Amino acid sequence: MARPARLRPLFFQKHAMTTPAKPDAAKGTKDNERPLMEDIRLLGRILGDVIREQEGVAAFELIEQIRKLSVAFRRHADQEADLALKKLLTSLSGDTAVSVIRAFTYFSHLANLAEDRHHIRRRAIHERAGDTQEGSIEVALARLRWAGIAPKTIANTLATSFVSPVLTAHPTEVQRKSILDAEREIAQLLSLRDDIKLKAVLVSARKDTLSPRELAANEEHIRARVLQLWQTRLLRFTKLTVADEVENALSYYESTFLHEIPKLYADLERALGQHPVHSFLRMGQWIGGDRDGNPNVNAQTLTHALRRQADVALRHYLTEVHNLGAELSLSALLVDCLPAMQALAARSPDTNEHRKDEPYRRALIGVYARLASALTKLTGGQAARHAVAPQNAYACAEEFLSDLRTIEASLLDHHGSALVAQRLRPLIRAVEVFGFHLATVDLRQSSDKHETVMAELLAVARIEPGYAQLDEKPKRELLMKLLNDARPLRVMGAVYSELTQSELAIFETAKVMRERFGTQAIRHYIISHTETVSDLLEVLLLQKEVGLMRGILNDPQAPRRAGGANANVSTCDLIVVPLFETIEDLRNAAPIMREFYALPGIAQLVQRSGAEQDIMLGYSDSNKDGGIFTSNWELYRAEIALVDVFDELASVGATTIQLRMFHGRGGTVGRGGGPSYQAILAQPPGTVRGQIRLTEQGEVIGSKYANPEIGQIGRAHV
Repeated sequence: MARPARLRPLFFQKHAMTTPAKPDAAKGTKDNERPLMEDIRLLGRILGDVIREQEGVAAFELIEQIRKLSVAFRRHADQEADLALKKLLTSLSGDTAVSVIRAFTYFSHLANLAEDRHHIRRRAIHERAGDTQEGSIEVALARLRWAGIAPKTIANTLATSFVSPVLTAHPTEVQRKSILDAEREIAQLLSLRDDIKLKAVLVSARKDTLSPRELAANEEHIRARVLQLWQTRLLRFTKLTVADEVENALSYYESTFLHEIPKLYADLERALGQHPVHSFLRMGQWIGGDRDGNPNVNAQTLTHALRRQADVALRHYLTEVHNLGAELSLSALLVDCLPAMQALAARSPDTNEHRKDEPYRRALIGVYARLASALTKLTGGQAARHAVAPQNAYACAEEFLSDLRTIEASLLDHHGSALVAQRLRPLIRAVEVFGFHLATVDLRQSSDKHETVMAELLAVARIEPGYAQLDEKPKRELLMKLLNDARPLRVMGAVYSELTQSELAIFETAKVMRERFGTQAIRHYIISHTETVSDLLEVLLLQKEVGLMRGILNDPQAPRRAGGANANVSTCDLIVVPLFETIEDLRNAAPIMREFYALPGIAQLVQRSGAEQDIMLGYSDSNKDGGIFTSNWELYRAEIALVDVFDELASVGATTIQLRMFHGRGGTVGRGGGPSYQAILAQPPGTVRGQIRLTEQGEVIGSKYANPEIGQIGRAHV
């Protein structure tokens, strides 16, 4: 429900109860923690007032009595207090017990908000003092400098790197979005409260009449949000739909990712002496595409997820373009611009006489009109503002990016760098990272479902009536034969099962979504419970069936026709990603991949299709299967063995394929959870090589990214 309060109980106290300590240590702790204690007392007092007002004095006093007894037992091992507490709790009615639980739950929520705020506060103090955190960008770059590695070398290395946190739909986060939104606002109000206090320090307290009024108003805002929390149902009565999960995930993009990731790149470029930094950090998402164990995910949810993602990305861009238009009021009478910029302004449909001498504004109004038209075309949505009618929609994010870079180049060429840095460059970076798709949606399904679909397709086509009963070798031979056959498997007019229709619809929709939102909208197809090479071949064949794979696998005549219009050189749009989960699967991972790439044409197909191979490693199932120690040891061994496989491929010929490990880490230690920074450092030497994907699941997403300032700390530890 809520992560436990990480602080000693203070609840509605006016004064914190403290344990004896050494005088100097106690003074240091007291000084450091005073703002934290003040925030907790404030929030506890407000919550107490709300409970007294909403539930009555008796309810408030009962909660206070429970708190005092629990504190007495916890701190002083008071056995009488323990017996009294147990007796009191067992005597509560159902309704009263619910009220008590809600009171302590919300205090935990509020105490955690206060601690998050204090963490941010202490971090700022350390940064002002020149101290840096382990795992921060500053420490990492400092170590590289001490090692004699030049900034240009670092930038070149990042140009070939790929880091991707992937948000999943695992339902371990049970808080409602309404609760999360209210708590996010309380966190912002606590931050504003610090700003008010800081300004008050600059004037004499006796003369400051404004700060008390501002603090009082701030407290009333907090009180309103705490009251909202108390009167809002804590838990859902119904199960989350896929659409609900999509909206929950998108709220983190709006609050954190769209703003903080461009800041990360700006920090890096500043630290590297303005060397351009490649957009190596990309977002991934399972929500809407993960069908393994969720029958509610289908082609419709995939379409909905990508439409909503595009809507969030495009509306963010529209807002930023509108604001840029307000800021770039530069007159052609006072400053020149490049010919490309003049051409962009000339193409704008804006004919307002008031802006005749303002090329940047005219250009941005044209950009806004094209972006608004793209919004309608891709999502069906309407832009909030219209200086001119939406028209001439951008076909892709690259077209939009090209126009922004035209504006940037003109400003830089005419001493406008200050105008670029504040809004235009972060917008350019956001478009590079998020495109029109916002995040890459992974597709995932269990291998047994693919087998069932393949068995039906082959039976209806009268190719093989008992595919599922075949041993691995004949399965593999049959699949390779079909991958080298130009004909499709589906029989026109045949009636297929609901499962087969649904699975094929996913592949067909993926093709459409890639064409509509860009090739990075969907790039990975994850196969759960990968146990054999045929599990990989089945997904390749399903891609071939809908046109995601083109050409036949191993056409001996293809090299002679490679330059022609009808060349039949095979390519594949989706990376086939095996997921090795159990201890046995992890031990078989390297042999399976070695056998897969030994098949005729496979290595060449992957190389022509981007030369990337993701392999996902499951932490949760391997932990359940063998325990934490065995799981970590087998994960370690599997990674080393997989790296050896791909190093061997590169050594025997010209087949260089980029191996990327995808770590399926959960929130708890038993599911592979823990700090991402430490997890990356713990990887076996030589297995990362600048390429890594990691899942972010459940309550971990909220704790890391709900508050943008906490997100800043999180991005520093990537």
